[in-house]
This record gives sequence, C-alpha cells and structure tokens, in this order.
Amino acid sequence: MKMDKMISSTFDNFDYKNNHNRLVPSSPCPILYGIRGENSKDLDKARELIESEKIDSWLIFKTNQGTDDHLQKKSINKIISYDSVICKGIVNRIPRTIVGGHVIFSIKDSTGEIDCAAYEPTKEFRNIIKELIIGDVVEVYGGVREKPLTINLEKIYIKNLVKNVIKIENPVCPRCGKHMKSKGTGQGFKCKNCGIKSKKPIFEEKKRRISKGFYEVPVCARRHLSKPLIRMNHKTF
Repeated sequence: MKMDKMISSTFDNFDYKNNHNRLVPSSPCPILYGIRGENSKDLDKARELIESEKIDSWLIFKTNQGTDDHLQKKSINKIISYDSVICKGIVNRIPRTIVGGHVIFSIKDSTGEIDCAAYEPTKEFRNIIKELIIGDVVEVYGGVREKPLTINLEKIYIKNLVKNVIKIENPVCPRCGKHMKSKGTGQGFKCKNCGIKSKKPIFEEKKRRISKGFYEVPVCARRHLSKPLIRMNHKTF
C-alpha cells in the first residue's frame, strides 16, 4: 500500500475495498510478486519499496497486460464460446440474482441476444449491474462462457439510460376524487361510484442511481489483460 501511494505510475497493486494484494500470484509458483506500471524507472523504484523474502533475480519487460489486447468487437451472432469480446446492445431482460450471488441480464442487437454475467467475485461491481433496466444501451467487455453462452463482464460502458417511469397508483376519478379500480390486465380502470373510465394510471419518473460512462470490476477480480479505466486513454501496442 505504501508503494501504491508513492509510485503513481503503477496500477492494480492493491484493492482497498476488498483488502486484496494484487502483486502476489495465487498459484504456488516461484514468482514472488509483479508490479505493473507505465515506465521502467518508476518500476525500479517501486521494487525497492517492497519487502519480501530473498529475491534471486528480477526482470523488467514490456507486456500486453492491462491493454484489452484480447478483446474483439463483435455482433451477437458472431460470438462463439471462449471468445473475448466487446459487444454493443440494448438491455432486453432486467438483471436477476441467481444462486451464488451472480447477477445475470441479457442484451440484444439486430442479430440476436445473449446473456451477460457479473459473477460473485466481481463484488461491488454487481451493484452497478443491478441498476440496469430494459432499454438501456450498453457496451459490454468480457470473455465468453461455453454453456450457456454468456459474456463474463470485465467492464461495461453505459452509453444511454432510458427514463425509469413506474406506475405509482391508479387514476383518480375527476368527479368523486376516489381512486378507480382496475378492470383487469390491459382493460383500463373504472370508478365504482361514478362509472367513469380511464386508461391512464398515475406514473412517476424514478431517478436513476447510475450514470452514463465506464464501470469496471474491482482490482481483486480483474484479469491480467483487462485495461483498467485509469489507462483508457493509453493506446495498446
């Protein structure tokens, strides 16, 4: 954490919300740690700030980590298992939480529809996804699960948000001032006292709790190749 705060050109070092050290590999390999950064001089300074067991050797090298180099723009009908894609679509099924805490929703374009998932390891990112509603326009980034065909979200770009208009109550009778009763699904409303009919319930626009723009999974859930938002102005090579 000290190194992360001192060397600003490094990134994805530590997840403060989830208390996760991203420098250390999870596998029992001979690599002690790895630091990602924008220039070699700062990486050398960062290395000297890290305390670890004895280091045998170290190396600075250019890599495609943090570049989104794995992603290809595709329409839904072109997506196949194990792809890594960028796909634009309209939300056509609202997010739902399934067993395990995973959040699933669907998008469609002119060629088809596909499920998208924010799995439990993406932690607070799921709260953003839960706020999507039908009609929102999004661009999703992620790898594709084989069965069922699902985009595992790494990032999402919310391009447009529709108004969230909800019914709050039945219409009020203009004669007696009482709420009308529903005549059944799609059949409108009727005042029991006066017999006056209406097809217009009272609606209210609910303020959206998300805004247009990019959202990403937390550091603890980020794939090595995924470009963090702090690097989105950097060109890949």
